[in-house]
Amino acid sequence: MEHISQLTANIRDETAHPDILVISRIFLPKQAVIGEYIYNRCLQDPERVIVLAAGCSGDKVFDENQQFPIYRWFYPKYWHSGCLASFLKPLVNIVCSFVLAIRLYFRYHYRYIEWGHGYDFPSLLLLSYFLPIRFFIYLHGNDLVVPLHNPVWRSLFKLTLHRAEGIVCNSSYTQNYLRSALRLDTPTYVINPVIRPEKFGNITTSASLLDDLRTRVRQSYNIPETAIVILSVGRLVKHKSFESVIDNIPLLLTFGVDVHYIICGQGPCELELKSLAHRLRVGKRVHFAGYVPEKQLAGYYAACDIFAMLSLLDTKHHNLEGFGIVYLEASYFGKPVIAPRLGSVLDTVQHEENGILVNPNSGYEVFQAFNRLCKNQQLREQLGRKGKELANRRTLHRSLYKSETKNMIL
Repeated sequence: MEHISQLTANIRDETAHPDILVISRIFLPKQAVIGEYIYNRCLQDPERVIVLAAGCSGDKVFDENQQFPIYRWFYPKYWHSGCLASFLKPLVNIVCSFVLAIRLYFRYHYRYIEWGHGYDFPSLLLLSYFLPIRFFIYLHGNDLVVPLHNPVWRSLFKLTLHRAEGIVCNSSYTQNYLRSALRLDTPTYVINPVIRPEKFGNITTSASLLDDLRTRVRQSYNIPETAIVILSVGRLVKHKSFESVIDNIPLLLTFGVDVHYIICGQGPCELELKSLAHRLRVGKRVHFAGYVPEKQLAGYYAACDIFAMLSLLDTKHHNLEGFGIVYLEASYFGKPVIAPRLGSVLDTVQHEENGILVNPNSGYEVFQAFNRLCKNQQLREQLGRKGKELANRRTLHRSLYKSETKNMIL
């Protein structure tokens, strides 16, 4: 990692001519969906990018091992939480990203900025007036919704999007929401997240290792090898509808299915979900794994036969559901998916191809999907194979620069 004080140091030969500054307040090694998305983007063109991001725990070691230069701004240690931090962090993000982007321009003379999310966009708007650059802005979900609540912020946000060379949405759902909320002539592109195998510890290419992990995870919960295992991964909050899966466990048992359900994640609804499993007398069939580090998730994906997440739109908090990377991860591991027929899920799960889409409010539809997949191994394998194929498709970010490359799709 290069600190701010090192900006006058000699440029390394291998990054002598980068022309894209990628700016994001969220970047690895901090585990976050946006950070992972931006990091994967940088890996596509390591010789072209410079990264400017907020500091986080463990960033020094991480940055030193990357193929591209990374610069960070930092927060005081006492800002990690509290009202003061929530107020001051956005201000620091705007000021630091603006000042450091200008300083980096005089070092690298980059031609483009890729702004990694919609947050803290005033910095980008100012940079577009101060520097002779063109820029792209990425939108993921809530970073699009938040600026729309305030009339002044909405006007500035719309101006920023209007000045952009292009807007990159992480899903078709986000793109459609943008078009309905704001009338813009700016070109919009959909570039879905991709799976980085290294995230899971470089074990996903070994069938024998995955089989071993599958066995170990099942044995740790006393699950027979012949049983059907349903898996969910996510924060235990109400709109994720974990209770909808738990409700189906006793029904499946009644229909002769030897089924277990593993939930990976923590959250405020954990006690409520455990109480529900106890009331339905399936406490020994529903297993709460708690927080599972990314490198251990491969074992849980390997251990399951079906991945299910029946999320609802979070209308209470006016949130725009993100991409739902877990559906893509399950497909990457060759697992059939049961998912809601709504939102960004439609970019990842194709009905009857790599999973089954259902109305999450229809108990009958949900049960039929579970019963069908639990009893049909051939269908599970067929959907799983197609899911793995779809999960390995990707659109390259360099397709944004159409005049420079024609290789848009791998």
